[in-house]
Amino acid sequence: MFHMSNISKHFGKGSLFVIAITFILFVVALFVKGFTHDLLIEVAIFLVSVKLILMAYSNSVSSKKLEKKLLDIEDKIEQLLEKEK
Repeated sequence: MFHMSNISKHFGKGSLFVIAITFILFVVALFVKGFTHDLLIEVAIFLVSVKLILMAYSNSVSSKKLEKKLLDIEDKIEQLLEKEK
């Protein structure tokens, strides 16, 4: 699941900067435009940004798990090759 302590493992400083700027601009848009019809457009754009961020996080977690499994397989193959010698 999503843990704040793991965020730095999956996002670089540039990504965290973009996330912060996106959130700040969304909040500013709320105060500048007010709670009008345009708010729905702003919310939609913000939700798309959040979805992309969550997808990037999920891909990073999956990639780390896959890398670990591949390293385990590589180690097992090396052990088998050493036994054959």
